[in-house]
Amino acid sequence: MKSSRQILLVASLLFLFCCPIWSSSAPRNPTGPLLSDGHVCIGCVLIVSIVEQLAQVHNSTTREEMERLCSYLPEKLFLKSICYLTAEIFGPDIIKLLSLKMNADVVCHALHFCKQKAGQPVCHLYKPPQEGLNRALSRARKTVRHSPALTSPGGMKGICSIPALAKICQKIEYVLSTTLPFEDTDGDKFSIFPTLRGFYWRGRDCNDRNRNIYPGRRPENWDAQQDSNCNGIWGIDPKDGIPYEKKFCEGSEAKGLIVLGDSAAAHFHIPPEWLTAEHMSVKTFSNLPMALSNELDLPQLSGTTGFWNSTSRFLDHSIYLRLRQRNRCNHRDYQNISKNGASSKNLLKFMGSLSRNRLLDHPAIVIYTMLGNDVCNGNIDTVSKMTTPQDMQAHVMETLTFLNLHLPPGSYVVLYGLADGRFLWDQLHDRYHPLGQLNRDITYEQLYAFLSCVQVNPCQGWMSSNETLRTLTSERAKQLSNVLEMIAASEKFANISLLYLDYPFKEMSEEWQRRGGETWQLIELADGFHPSEVASQLAAQFFWEKVLKQWPQVLGKENPFNDQIEHRFGDQGGH
Repeated sequence: MKSSRQILLVASLLFLFCCPIWSSSAPRNPTGPLLSDGHVCIGCVLIVSIVEQLAQVHNSTTREEMERLCSYLPEKLFLKSICYLTAEIFGPDIIKLLSLKMNADVVCHALHFCKQKAGQPVCHLYKPPQEGLNRALSRARKTVRHSPALTSPGGMKGICSIPALAKICQKIEYVLSTTLPFEDTDGDKFSIFPTLRGFYWRGRDCNDRNRNIYPGRRPENWDAQQDSNCNGIWGIDPKDGIPYEKKFCEGSEAKGLIVLGDSAAAHFHIPPEWLTAEHMSVKTFSNLPMALSNELDLPQLSGTTGFWNSTSRFLDHSIYLRLRQRNRCNHRDYQNISKNGASSKNLLKFMGSLSRNRLLDHPAIVIYTMLGNDVCNGNIDTVSKMTTPQDMQAHVMETLTFLNLHLPPGSYVVLYGLADGRFLWDQLHDRYHPLGQLNRDITYEQLYAFLSCVQVNPCQGWMSSNETLRTLTSERAKQLSNVLEMIAASEKFANISLLYLDYPFKEMSEEWQRRGGETWQLIELADGFHPSEVASQLAAQFFWEKVLKQWPQVLGKENPFNDQIEHRFGDQGGH
């Protein structure tokens, strides 16, 4: 596990130095740096803002609040130590600038974490100081021009320029560019390690030393001697000598669930508490190590493959748990091959991580769900970078051809339409972002503009004050959805059958309001872009209800032996 710990250490360093909160929807260049200048700028502004707000909440000094923030971080992965080291290097300059009433924007530009590109405006999250942004910047730069942090050799080159960390950075590049488990002893694409693409993402391996034992395979010799498919059902009934797998699962139409998606399907999540100084404590960051090693995703809580109990007040089940409840022989047979930044254009790059053997495994239900990245990008000329209907058809047909070659006969592929993201602006633009709630000084409109300025806006088309652009983006999304619907209606394959579903945001909103909620709660508050956990659960509910009503054969029949399986095998080894 040493190599995993090293990778998590670098993830910790990345978080503390630049906090890449809004990087999820922009596909990364594999040969480029781990983070862009824009992400570094955002991370600096967030951290300086939090320190400044902590000082306000506790009526104390900046130095004390830097120490307080570091004390809140876990010891695990050296997070606390790294924080103290960071504060030691940059703390004196931050203290000096904040004492001169400079805001976080000015501080981060003065320390070169934020950079003004030629011909571009000075990017800022907050309203400019009364003296003007340029004048404040000039004053701040004079204040820190002789700072050791800025003048020492290699001081601002980034952590990956440090010789001791260079190779580790290369390893984290590998983890970020693949959807395969990092810890997988037998190479069967399943793991006994939870994060780093382990069993939070795909069913837990029950024998990581035998590549022929993994979730989703047809049982070997009806699992009389061992559990070859990790569903927890194995052995022989002493009463009649029949293997339990044969007795309970033969002819039950067992199926696995595979999700090909983007950050929404992976359930990208930044806790708002990380950005709210007023209620910050040690408990706030207790799950930070897990989040970093999970790419800031929570697939174990997603509406597709989630298996953890919901953190919302409504205990809805994921599609996987509903499928398992329908037939307990499906236990652990899930794969979430979703990736932050995924789209129809780059999906094939990580499709090789899919695990399904046409001859040895059960059929699968594949959900293809790219809700936005084919129309979402951070380019200034965003429309020209959107996927065209012609390219969409070509990309999806390539993906379906791949699936037809790898999936067992009797499998299904459900093509999900794109979302209409105009609700993001409509619901959030005049609301205060978690970082701006204390002083009521940052709205989502300001956040979207800042993200656009530093060129890391995950969706320039929808997260924009330009109504015409928002409409154009939705029109393109509808065109691409029409392509998916046409493909599902007209294309035939030997091993897979196709279905199409619209993304049911209108129905989700109405149902959530019926339960007493408000529509803005269906959006992740920290990034103002992704579906929240509640939205993910509601989408799962509508998916299940529609498929069960119109195409029940997709889900397989209900297993009459479910109660006997539970009585004999309990939780079947858990997840």
